[in-house]
Amino acid sequence: MNQTIKKRLPNWLKRPLSTSGSYNNTSRTIQSLGIETICTNANCPNKGKCWSKGTATVLILGNTCTRNCKFCSVAHGTPLPPDKTEPQRVAQLVKQLKIKYLVITSVTRDDLPDAGASHFKNVINTIRDSFSRRRHGDGVSPAITMAGSTKFELLTPDFKHCQQKALEILSDALPFVFGHNLETVPRLYKTARQGADYRTSLNLLKLAKEILPDTQTKSSIMLGLGETDDEIEQVLTDLRSVNCDRIAIGQYLKPSKESLEVAEYITPEKFDYWADRAKQLGFKWIMSSPFTRSSYNAEKI
Repeated sequence: MNQTIKKRLPNWLKRPLSTSGSYNNTSRTIQSLGIETICTNANCPNKGKCWSKGTATVLILGNTCTRNCKFCSVAHGTPLPPDKTEPQRVAQLVKQLKIKYLVITSVTRDDLPDAGASHFKNVINTIRDSFSRRRHGDGVSPAITMAGSTKFELLTPDFKHCQQKALEILSDALPFVFGHNLETVPRLYKTARQGADYRTSLNLLKLAKEILPDTQTKSSIMLGLGETDDEIEQVLTDLRSVNCDRIAIGQYLKPSKESLEVAEYITPEKFDYWADRAKQLGFKWIMSSPFTRSSYNAEKI
């Protein structure tokens, strides 16, 4: 049974803002390079902790989405064409912050023939190429070693009209993790994910495992939108049926005044329950807590 609805933000969801030197350095670097992040555009509650660790989740293909999901605060409308300078700027971010694990996500680009897949590929390959060229003398610069150990996790849109094509394009980039979020249970798609389809999203994860067999697949769901335990159980079972390896389960928090209201605040104990259940179902990597987000602590083993 779900937990009692809370009218006020519970204590376990209160977090102080970070003002550390590392946070400020991350902020300055992001701004100087003109990088968009999901941390800022989605008003992520983990921004302070992530930026204080010198990392951020990069948002590519602009900051305007072609859809208008009611759980999300990213702007929607008609986006600009992809910025050809963006891959090099992201490569500079990785170099300057010495990022060892980079999560790359994007707005949904239904306006593009490949939904932005080639741009994802270009970002990864540009980062790898920019370091492979940095040699000195007869040896290899430390930058190459760093880049060689950098892992890339993609968090993509559903590539609704070109899933096979998009995944074949991404196969040239060989990410460490391929992620796509189901976000919520099927019944709530019309409310929270207008323009998306549960089975289409599930099929993307299925195809990803088939086309990228050596790449781990990952998804994430939010709790607190009015779903039932039986519905959550079904989503987890569906994900395992397509051999999804990783799962992130977190609390939905209203990111803007136009976004959906929180139906329920789930207790930490309930998140522990779902972590145990996910383990029983066979997920290899599990994060389940009120502050869990698909990219938060993504680098943890």
